[in-house]
Amino acid sequence: MKERIVTKNFCCIFLALFFVSNIMYMLMTTMSEYTTTFGASTMVAGMVTGIYTIGGIFSRLYAGSGAQKWGWKRFAVAFMVLHLVACIFYFAVNNVAVLLLVRFVHGLGYGGAANIILTIGMSILPKSRYGEASGYFMLAPTLAIATGPYVGAYIYDTFGATGCFIMTIILSAGMLIFILAMDLKEVDPGAQKVKKIEKMEDEKENAKGLNKIFEIKAVPISICMFLFALGYGAVMSFYRLYSVETYLTTEFSYFFLIYAVVLLCTRPVAGKIQDKYFDNIIFYPGIIAQAIGLFLIAWKPCMLTIVLCGIGCGLGYGTLNSCCNSIACRQASQERRSYAVSTF
Repeated sequence: MKERIVTKNFCCIFLALFFVSNIMYMLMTTMSEYTTTFGASTMVAGMVTGIYTIGGIFSRLYAGSGAQKWGWKRFAVAFMVLHLVACIFYFAVNNVAVLLLVRFVHGLGYGGAANIILTIGMSILPKSRYGEASGYFMLAPTLAIATGPYVGAYIYDTFGATGCFIMTIILSAGMLIFILAMDLKEVDPGAQKVKKIEKMEDEKENAKGLNKIFEIKAVPISICMFLFALGYGAVMSFYRLYSVETYLTTEFSYFFLIYAVVLLCTRPVAGKIQDKYFDNIIFYPGIIAQAIGLFLIAWKPCMLTIVLCGIGCGLGYGTLNSCCNSIACRQASQERRSYAVSTF
């Protein structure tokens, strides 16, 4: 009999990941425009967007060791409360300096919350169907890619920044409720009784050098994912400028929709194939597909190559992101799972 994928815990953690991803994409698409209402330049608007990511990096560096020390559920609640407080404090913003501070704190909350959500999610998946279950779980940020920017833009155009901030508070409170509703006794190190000698050995091992921050076993696959992300990141960062330069503004608006549809179709299937035939059968086609898509859109930009690039990036970065994440977690022990996610 197959192990169940869809359980109460799975639904809670899936929705928590979907909510935190939606908040990120909603604000990412509207924050630059909001910043300019204070009379700021586009360069400063870029700083406001970027400082959120910097805050996320800082909290992710601590996430692995912090989650093990505090226990996963307590760590998750702490950073989700910080995330929620930051969302509320958007209403106190009256100049760019305060906005930068709030964005940095929000980034801290996001990085810690997203990291522990992924750690919990990857730990509750059934081991016999790990790749398949990982594919389903990672549909949450995929759906957020498709819905977050559009919902954020619609709310901003209809209700202004106030509407966006209210929505982020609702979603942030929602993901906190979902985490509190989960039963993590089986996987949370903070909820398990550990023998004193084993605890001392773990602390001794974790205190060595880079092990306090990184999971060494997860570094090779993380580097591979970094290289895949460079190609996708180039499209994400410059597609608007490129669309204007090539007179394909309308056509490029379909790129992320195509990308999201491809992921919805391929991630669960790719996970099943990965479980049955191992990793390489997913890797090589994904690498080739993304390389071809990027080459075509650079060589001859048109509607056809935009579609092919969207498909290629979906099969490449999008699908491989889920597969690589499952590999990073699969190679790490239960005690080092949070470090693996943080490294990845």
